[in-house]
Amino acid sequence: MYVELLIGNVEGTKTYQPAVLEGIEWSTERKNTPGKLVFKVIKDDILDFSEGSPVRMRVDGDNIFFGFVFKQQRSKDGIITVTAYDQLRYLKNKDTKVYEDKTAAQFIQMVADEYALTAGTLEDTKYVIESRVEENTSLFEMIANALDLTLTNTKQMYVLYDDFGKLTLKSLASMDVGVPGAYLMIDEETGENYDYTSSIDDNTYNQIKLTYDNEETGVRDVFMAKSTENINKWGILQYFETLQKGENGQEKANALLELYNQKTRSLQITNAIGDNRVRAGSMIFIHLALGDVKIKNRMLVEKCRHLYKEGEHWMDLTLRGGEFVV
Repeated sequence: MYVELLIGNVEGTKTYQPAVLEGIEWSTERKNTPGKLVFKVIKDDILDFSEGSPVRMRVDGDNIFFGFVFKQQRSKDGIITVTAYDQLRYLKNKDTKVYEDKTAAQFIQMVADEYALTAGTLEDTKYVIESRVEENTSLFEMIANALDLTLTNTKQMYVLYDDFGKLTLKSLASMDVGVPGAYLMIDEETGENYDYTSSIDDNTYNQIKLTYDNEETGVRDVFMAKSTENINKWGILQYFETLQKGENGQEKANALLELYNQKTRSLQITNAIGDNRVRAGSMIFIHLALGDVKIKNRMLVEKCRHLYKEGEHWMDLTLRGGEFVV
């Protein structure tokens, strides 16, 4: 395994290939979190970088990470621990935005243009959001809201991530790791350990209540959807939200009930054999027996942590799919 890690100076006039200690960590999460690279370098008289410096990493020729230094921790023995984030870090900025008649993909392009971010492939999300007011919230949350509206109305989930310096938006159908006949599969042999939990304590709702203050009628409209069967089993677990103009209240309530009216099942796999293609948002095949259930299907990677160390490559995964909801 060959790791190439380069750091530039802020001015963009020089590039350095520092002496990097073993134990590089690259981590990604599917929602509202930038990709992160943490590594340690040995300070010498030549190396000159600071916060804002670009960082690029390739492993065996694969493009892994492009981002910028955000934090340095120095020790007296000359070791610098560097934390770099990809450009999704800038989506933590807060703002207020009002937009009309845009798809989620178009809104992401609008944000990229306004904040000087580089956009790559943004798949057409098709659903047009009639009107949306986002006040004093992060760009991450604004985009998540647009994608949630798209999911509710089209049943299609999309993943936003940074692809080596380019904002990328793809549907889950485009996120399989591998090709037909050669998809990546994790089983008892390729995953060292797992932790499986089922619960109704988090992200489980059997009653949905949505309200909208109708200015035209002066009345608060209420939209409900519930599962009597699961209310009898678990008691009332209610999800509540206020709607914005243009949202279809009953349709959204029905869709949210379908999404949340089930146990949450989380699966964490540790020390799986590393694969550079896997990141948060990837779809991989899992074949495991987990006691009360057996899995032999595609699952969505919610979180992924890669560790490159001493010629070895391992990854920890948090997964959802089928009956599994994180």
